[in-house]
Amino acid sequence: MAELISLMDIDDNEDDNSHSLKSNNYKGKSVVVSASPDSIATPWVEKFRPQSLADVAAHRDIVDTIDRLTSENRLPHLLLYGPPGTGKTSTILAVARKLYGSQMRNMVLELNASDARGIDVVRQQIQDFASTQSFSFGAKASVKLVLLDEADAMTKDAQFALRRVIEKYTKNTRFALICNHVNKIIPALQSRCTRFRFAPLEDIHVRERLKHVIEAERLDVPESGLKALVRLSNGDMRKALNILQSTHMAYQQITEEAVYLCTGNPLPKDIERISHWLLNEPFAASFRQIFEIKTRKGLALVDIIREVTMFVFKIKMPSDVRIQLINDLADIEYRLSFGCNDKLQLGSLIASFTRVRSAMVAAAK
Repeated sequence: MAELISLMDIDDNEDDNSHSLKSNNYKGKSVVVSASPDSIATPWVEKFRPQSLADVAAHRDIVDTIDRLTSENRLPHLLLYGPPGTGKTSTILAVARKLYGSQMRNMVLELNASDARGIDVVRQQIQDFASTQSFSFGAKASVKLVLLDEADAMTKDAQFALRRVIEKYTKNTRFALICNHVNKIIPALQSRCTRFRFAPLEDIHVRERLKHVIEAERLDVPESGLKALVRLSNGDMRKALNILQSTHMAYQQITEEAVYLCTGNPLPKDIERISHWLLNEPFAASFRQIFEIKTRKGLALVDIIREVTMFVFKIKMPSDVRIQLINDLADIEYRLSFGCNDKLQLGSLIASFTRVRSAMVAAAK
């Protein structure tokens, strides 16, 4: 824990100014002395972030291409896009470490475009950084790097202004844009960058990285718990590590049930029971049982619908009936995203399955 030290208890040592705490700013206050860095719980997302391009978990074709361009000093402007947690930011930070080493802070301007996304940022911070002469001081490259994370949140005016800045300072500055939705980046910016798409990670890559973290942290994770982590991550490495860390904080052993309870997702066995009720029970009984399990376990209806949708693909039914059911489930999820009444949408869910049952009985005759 941090230790509280009152200034009243410390003798004033005029000979040693470097350790003197006497200051008008702290008069009558207590100073919090921070605990050692080792005692502070670092988020595992940052603790286990790849430090070099060789450590990046997946997308070896993209990473090897960028690595080769970096080694040959032919790095273009980059546009890295794809879902969150797929290694975009880690890759470009590893490139920056390789290029600049200990001088990275002087040679890289890192901005989160979601926070600072207006045209003033482009005209002031980015242009000022790009226009100043770079001194490498032993760094491997003299060109500077501007890293714009979540660039799809930038306003259109800011993107148009950035287009001109990229053209003007290409000689001594490289720009790396990172975004989730490439369609929100104006075509003029896209054409000035080399584009790389980071797809969701494959299960094998998520599993390997999780095993590395589990061994490093000496965690008790059975195979069922590891499978649950991989399944719930949906190819998002950041999400997988966050679930692993939060479950570890709540439970000694990270089992399948512990992972699902910690994230609030419905257990596979619960989805099987709900699907059974939807396909076999009358409307009133099905409504009562699903509402009871939803309330008792604190499940969100939208999560139930997403899991039931995946279960629907495993059920044997006529293709036209399946198409209609998937369309109905999509409509319900859409309405829930706008805050529609849960009970009403649960009724709609059961009504959709009731129609499916009638259609399947008619098709069997």
